[in-house]
Amino acid sequence: MSARNRGTELDLSWISKMQVNQPAVLRRAQQIQARRTVKKEWQAAWLLKAVTFIDLTTLSGDDTSSNIQRLCYKAKYPIREDLLKTLNMHDKGLTTAAVCVYPARVCDAVRALKAAGCTIPVASVATGFPAGQTHLKTRLEEIRLAVEDGATEIDVVINRTLVLTGQWEALYDEIRQFRKACGEAHLKTILATGELGSLTNVYKASMIAMMAGSDFIKTSTGKETVNATFPVAIVMLRAIRDFFWKTGNKVGFKPAGGIRSAKDSLAWLSLVKEELGDEWLTPDLFRIGASTLLSDIERQVCNNPLSWDKLTSVFLRKKRKIPYWAMRTREKTSSDLPHCTQTSAFIQANPHLKWADWTRERECA
Repeated sequence: MSARNRGTELDLSWISKMQVNQPAVLRRAQQIQARRTVKKEWQAAWLLKAVTFIDLTTLSGDDTSSNIQRLCYKAKYPIREDLLKTLNMHDKGLTTAAVCVYPARVCDAVRALKAAGCTIPVASVATGFPAGQTHLKTRLEEIRLAVEDGATEIDVVINRTLVLTGQWEALYDEIRQFRKACGEAHLKTILATGELGSLTNVYKASMIAMMAGSDFIKTSTGKETVNATFPVAIVMLRAIRDFFWKTGNKVGFKPAGGIRSAKDSLAWLSLVKEELGDEWLTPDLFRIGASTLLSDIERQVCNNPLSWDKLTSVFLRKKRKIPYWAMRTREKTSSDLPHCTQTSAFIQANPHLKWADWTRERECA
């Protein structure tokens, strides 16, 4: 994961001026929902990319060590081997971004991943998940114990009472203590947006969490009546953008709760790309919290044809385009291609590719 957000001083004057234009946010959300999904020939490539953003999660009262072992195996092998071989992706190390469990199950997850020879991060929920209504001392100790057991990412829940009553300084101080208790582990702050009362509160809570040093802000625990929604996501993403413009610090975004279908995952990728750009489409800055999403993605990948050209285009995307004049020079080889940062290694490893293979009017890596 990328370098941690060290946070900033609390700026209450900025917080007090914040207001969300709810009708505008709802219109934007309707546009996203009405949009057609990715075309079939591109869909499988984007779905494989979505797999790399998933925090594969189990947060059930009946979790056992056997459940955790199966979860970790699925995290390491998220898509069937025969499908990956068909797509020539079997040797690319495709895994989920992390596994997420209760604090008492962190040791099980660490052991299972170590036995599998896998370096997938282990994330743990903490701080009285999902309600966050335990004593602060207990919540801080829960973080420390999870880190001691091997968790490298901590998903904390905030005390929603502090938001609903406008106690922004107290919320900031709490999250700063969470940040300190995490040590070198990354901090993901769950806002439980379905219980915050208004979009303005969502924006303010997002900003406070980032000022306090959160590496990610997360929509929901998955246990609320209302979980990840597009209006809430738009507000949080724009808070991330505003914080970046003001401080230069990049903070990640994690929607969670109710994301079950492959089509849903594509919509979330599209939203993040449009609001924050390609820079945020990495596991360091974007995650999807899900427990059942992988099964539908696997079904969709199986049902949609995929070309190698489209696969490499999606996994190596950047904004730079090949100049138009290049399309007129068919006799050149790939060694003459103007090297973009992330494609040079791929091109050097595939010198047999002809210039014509890379001279379409589209984004190159």
